[in-house]
Amino acid sequence: MAEPLKIIFMGTPDFAATALKAIHENSAHEVIALYSQPPRPRGRGHKLQPSPTHEYADSLGIPVYTPLSLKKREAQTEFASLNADIAIVAAYGLILPKAVLDAPKYGCLNIHASLLPRWRGASPIQRAIWAGDATTGVTIMQMDEGLDTGPMIIKGEIPITPQTTTATLHDDLATIGADLTLNVLKNLAQSGQLEAEQQNDAETCYAPLLKKEDGRIDWSQSAAEIDRQIRSLNPWPGTYTDQFKIKSATLTNETTDKPIGTLFDKRGSIACGAGSVLKITALQPAGKKAMDIPAALNGGYIKIGVILA
Repeated sequence: MAEPLKIIFMGTPDFAATALKAIHENSAHEVIALYSQPPRPRGRGHKLQPSPTHEYADSLGIPVYTPLSLKKREAQTEFASLNADIAIVAAYGLILPKAVLDAPKYGCLNIHASLLPRWRGASPIQRAIWAGDATTGVTIMQMDEGLDTGPMIIKGEIPITPQTTTATLHDDLATIGADLTLNVLKNLAQSGQLEAEQQNDAETCYAPLLKKEDGRIDWSQSAAEIDRQIRSLNPWPGTYTDQFKIKSATLTNETTDKPIGTLFDKRGSIACGAGSVLKITALQPAGKKAMDIPAALNGGYIKIGVILA
């Protein structure tokens, strides 16, 4: 029987917590330490709260480390002293220097939410939807000093549908990532080696960190492009006009000759680029709760004929 591996898990949000839970609950491997971002102010009271992975590790008595950087020698020495077989990294939030990458026996593996080499960078889930990709997935890769440039060990694929949002895709990819991680750890424990394939750098594209300004709607874009933008930026940073936030919309096959940006019927139809039409199904005026189009019309928050900007 294969010997259980000693694992350092390095991750912060819910996406990472899914894999951490899977390793603990569905394998014999031992998570000897968690590395997470430090507790941050959250909620109404802005009290310091630990990350999802931190909370889970605390519940199990797993030692938790929250350094602000891994560039200092003291932090690297502390990491190396744990004598891990491997580190699993998922949305951790810190750059791993070479000394950290090389410290575990089998190095560091990353759970990356795209089909590498496509969508390296911080926002691969959102960019895949926004770009209109037909599929996306998760790649488990051996980390090197580049940004998501290391050799690929295994991939899992999932379709992107016309209803897919970042919120729904995030959860599906988290589950895929957890399952692939268990698969890789099982094979590693049995064989003592990791087989990987180099990425083709010519096929890559970059997914930069999202900003709030990315959510502003440009109605001169096609309805299809705006629909993807709305779905990709749900839940954060969300999409908006000068008048309100757009919570959800439906793509139509209709056309119109109305001026771009015009809300022209009580169904929430908006004239978009090249005569295309997008139907808003839920919006949120400033300081109010999200509402459907009939409620927004009845409340006087929008009027038919208004041109959105």
